[in-house]
Amino acid sequence: MASLIPRSLVGKYSIFLLLCISQTSFSPPHQPLARRLLTTTPRNIVKQYLTPHNKVRAKLGLPPLKWSNKLANYASWWGHQRQGNCELVHSQGDYGENLFWGSGKNWKPRDAVTTWARERPYYDYKSNSCKKNEQCLHYTQIVWKQSTRVGCAKVVCKTGDTLISCNYDPHGNVVGEKPF
Repeated sequence: MASLIPRSLVGKYSIFLLLCISQTSFSPPHQPLARRLLTTTPRNIVKQYLTPHNKVRAKLGLPPLKWSNKLANYASWWGHQRQGNCELVHSQGDYGENLFWGSGKNWKPRDAVTTWARERPYYDYKSNSCKKNEQCLHYTQIVWKQSTRVGCAKVVCKTGDTLISCNYDPHGNVVGEKPF
């Protein structure tokens, strides 16, 4: 019987074939990008997001938000979708969402949350609307009473700029409802 591979190479090819099979056999099953990017956020990072959120809520007597790794994974997934151009485009998902863009990579979680919280003076509780030509919906999402969980992520974009995304569940900014 004629062999297709010379005997001198059979051992080498056997090892190569064995390595290929073992790589295929032990590869993890396909998972959505969000689950592969991040499974848990380090506690010190969680605190950097939660502390400023909950300080804003405490001023209104609202219960603190709790951290959600599920929402953080979603925020990370969406941030990586935007990583190419760093544009502030909402995910249109099932969660409330605040997005922050900053020039350069040295932005901290508190910078994003503080920027959103600075919209407070532009929210008019009586009319339940933002003052003319002003933004306030990032603030109202932070203080949305029914929101109980938050998860956030930071991505440094290919441009070198920073995108921070926070997602809230249940989502806020429901038309016709007041945040608190």
